[in-house]
Amino acid sequence: MSLHIALIGKTGQLARAVLHEGSALGHQVTALDRSQLDLSWRAADIESTAFDFIKDYDVLILAAAYTNVDGAETDSETAHAVNGVAPGAIAKACARRSIPIVHISTDYVFGGQNKTPYKPEDPTAPLGVYGTTKLAGEQAVLKSGAKALILRTSWVFDGTGKNFMTTMLRLSETRDALSVVKDQIGRPTFAGDLARASLRAADALVKDKEMPPAVYHVTNTGEPISWAQFAIAIFKAADKTVAVKEIPSSEYPTPVERPAYSVLDTQDFETDFDFDLPNWQSGLTRALGHAS
Repeated sequence: MSLHIALIGKTGQLARAVLHEGSALGHQVTALDRSQLDLSWRAADIESTAFDFIKDYDVLILAAAYTNVDGAETDSETAHAVNGVAPGAIAKACARRSIPIVHISTDYVFGGQNKTPYKPEDPTAPLGVYGTTKLAGEQAVLKSGAKALILRTSWVFDGTGKNFMTTMLRLSETRDALSVVKDQIGRPTFAGDLARASLRAADALVKDKEMPPAVYHVTNTGEPISWAQFAIAIFKAADKTVAVKEIPSSEYPTPVERPAYSVLDTQDFETDFDFDLPNWQSGLTRALGHAS
């Protein structure tokens, strides 16, 4: 089924992946960039602009966000506007048009105290402004009256954007050794796989008129790893000779604490949408094929 998809976000790594994968699947995807709809605008202006934009579309995917985790601590007003308020305004526009919405959220809504993968229904406990505002955005979407799916993800990377993988590859050009934290555990997620999962969710929302609002977890599968282990895997796959010193987070302080454990349980999504999420090693191989 070919869909006419409205996409908010255009230049971010997920938005680029949705445009690419959507086209490959035969969908028509039209994106709005920040100049056309800035998520820091007043809620009323966001809702009005979104309402006009989505008039002739089947479904909307909201892929834009304020993603600077440390920056959110000092720019909390913008983070709250973009992550907390704007998604609700956009979802209200979707509710008025009776158009479903797929909204992308984050593992940072959790506090990282679990020892087993987080399920969508597990209690949330964000550690900083970024996670708090993303959780507020989830709640606003679910309260909007729109037919909505929330997809939480983690550690998103691709071969061309600004992310952990491309940072490691850039540093490898001038460094033969790097220190990377060993006590933050999660699962990397290739943007292309997240995009395909988002498109599957969008398709299901359009086909199933009775689907209730819900929260799902979408990441690559495979053995959970630390950032240090991910760096080692990146260098090995890219045939780079870089020594990785595995250090505790205490030796790499940041303005806001990161979850020590943020592995997400994807079983519900894979079962309900009949969608096998690839492992992160496969995603890494494909991302390296597009690395610049």
